[in-house]
Amino acid sequence: MTGVTLEKVVKRYGDVQVIHGIDLQIEDGEFCVFVGPSGCGKSTLLRMVAGLEETTDGKINIGSRDVTRLDPAERGVAMVFQTYALYPHMTVQENMGFGLKMNGHPKSEIDTKVAEASRILKLDEYLKRKPAALSGGQRQRVAIGRAIVRGPEVFLFDEPLSNLDAELRVEMRVEIARLHKEIGATMIYVTHDQVEAMTLADKIVVLKGGHIAQVGSPMELYRNPDNRFVGGFIGSPAMNFLDGTVNGGQIDVPGMKSSVAAPGSASDGQKVLVGLRPEHLTLVDGDALKVELTESLGGVSYAHLVSGTGETMIVEERGDERTSAGRPVNITIEPDKVFVFDAKSEERLR
Repeated sequence: MTGVTLEKVVKRYGDVQVIHGIDLQIEDGEFCVFVGPSGCGKSTLLRMVAGLEETTDGKINIGSRDVTRLDPAERGVAMVFQTYALYPHMTVQENMGFGLKMNGHPKSEIDTKVAEASRILKLDEYLKRKPAALSGGQRQRVAIGRAIVRGPEVFLFDEPLSNLDAELRVEMRVEIARLHKEIGATMIYVTHDQVEAMTLADKIVVLKGGHIAQVGSPMELYRNPDNRFVGGFIGSPAMNFLDGTVNGGQIDVPGMKSSVAAPGSASDGQKVLVGLRPEHLTLVDGDALKVELTESLGGVSYAHLVSGTGETMIVEERGDERTSAGRPVNITIEPDKVFVFDAKSEERLR
């Protein structure tokens, strides 16, 4: 197995540039997730690594090889798509071994590799079935098995769980995490779902508009976002943002019972955004905010608040007593869990 390096990678379609000089190092055996909203360039970047999209400028290395201009078949990668792309007239066993058969590998070798992939993915009892007799999760496991059989240096996943229902997505997340642990391969995984990114990744690459917004481990991005975009994208429910103004070393925020200390880099009079995660807030009696709606999920509830000026917030509640809709409240905060961003640039102030 081997790592992947991108050096100043650019992608243009005519005069439109969609990937803007990306530099990235993915280590050998690492599970790297590209995450971001629709249109951010994550699938385009993955397809460039695969060779399915031509790289306009820059360089892509897989291990020590420059693969920038190589055909997909020469890159040593295998890709798992959102659609399963299985041959309906072939059995599971035939689907998994078809690529090797077409490349002229002997039947004994194909059978050995299919058996090993089947063991890893727990597909032994389905080998004689055809895709129509499988569930969506089973079909996706067959598609992954087809990739394993090829013995690639790098696995590429392009939103492989998007077509599955919620329960199957959770099941397949566990399967993919277990697969990575067992075979130790380098994996690059594209998703718009930050829950998938947080639960699967060793390294997350957050993309916005064809640029890297931030790279780090899941908890690094959660605890230490560099900008408002990453702070708001990583975490569920999303981070709350309130307008504030720096005043004498403190930040004035309407409706905030607790004071917020201004970061050292902030200047008096500066307009800022105060970022507050729902789990770092507590509801108290007051009249600055009103509970508009409460979502009760059993062990946790989310109170949706609205201010007199129309600002909205979400507060996480646990324990036996939960807030009811219509209650007037204020909030208190954990001072060391506050994030402050410049209102104009949206970069983190420290």
